[in-house]
Amino acid sequence: MTLFFALDGFLFAGWVVRIPAIKEQTGASPGALGLALLGVSAGAVATMTVTGRLCARYGSHPVTVASALLMSLGIALPPLTQSAWALGLVLIVFGTAYGGLNVAMNSAAVDLVAALRRPVMPSFHAAFSVGGMLGAALGALVAGHLSATDHLLLLTATGLLVAAAAGRVLLAHPAPRPERTAAQAAPGGRGAGRERRLVAVFGLIALCTAYGEGALADWGALHLAQDLSARAGVAAVGYSVFALAMTVGRLTGSALLERLGQTRVLVLGGATAALGMLIGSLAPAVWAVFAGFAITGLGLANIFPVAVGRAGELAGPGGVAAASTFGYGGMLLGPPAIGFLADWLSLPAALTTVAALSAVAALVAYTTRNAVRRT
Repeated sequence: MTLFFALDGFLFAGWVVRIPAIKEQTGASPGALGLALLGVSAGAVATMTVTGRLCARYGSHPVTVASALLMSLGIALPPLTQSAWALGLVLIVFGTAYGGLNVAMNSAAVDLVAALRRPVMPSFHAAFSVGGMLGAALGALVAGHLSATDHLLLLTATGLLVAAAAGRVLLAHPAPRPERTAAQAAPGGRGAGRERRLVAVFGLIALCTAYGEGALADWGALHLAQDLSARAGVAAVGYSVFALAMTVGRLTGSALLERLGQTRVLVLGGATAALGMLIGSLAPAVWAVFAGFAITGLGLANIFPVAVGRAGELAGPGGVAAASTFGYGGMLLGPPAIGFLADWLSLPAALTTVAALSAVAALVAYTTRNAVRRT
């Protein structure tokens, strides 16, 4: 299972570090690029509820393997486009697989966490961050030597091999089936309504933070290249710094959860990310932007895993799908919002919205702390 989280991050990072090259290839303006990038989130959000149902019917392991194979194939499509609208269409395919993989593997991880009775969900997301760091580092290394087409075809081959090999092992081990909660057992009762409201709360927190993750992925390298005149390789390193910080944060996430609890982790994470993104978006020097990205990564590291994991504990695969849909709704909103704000104001000003929504996530987690404790 850990390999699928790592593969997801590796492929996604490999795509995002080539966004500047794809932008140049298509000749898209910031606003048009934002609409095209909307395809990833649109495809992801559209498929998440369906994926939750497929996981409930067929099991999360087969759906995880199928989604990973489709994502590996889809990443080869963007370099084949010559316009923003064509890019948007192929990114819908890529996003469909990306969303399906995220719901399926998180559902499987929630079941495993329940069976182990330990808060190890951040460890799985640490694997995603490790994959993202490796994918971004590889992108930085090959950016000046391989075309976007050759690079992404290499990622397709790697993804297919890893998914096929890891899939054989995963399919040989059925997912554990934890006991159902009272609300899940009686979906029409008062408790079920309360659980649904709490799932929505965790979904809102996921939305605010996924907006930030998507912004760094889609616009971080372009901010460095366009606003600070960083070379392609240096700009790609920005996402590596962010991914490394998230990895460190998630590797320590289980210990933090055991020591501080979910609410404190969510509140402190949101506040830290807000501070970091203010630095990352407004600092005038590349090194300071890197520092801001690192602080943002540490802050955001455990918020999404905790929110989605808690929603899954409350409502099973349906809860994971619901919270993930909220979360990728944030990614759905982020690319066009930042693109339009960049056209209207500037890209640095647009990126400050990440800080604002991170602060909102911290505020929501704090104000709903008593309701969460009663579950």
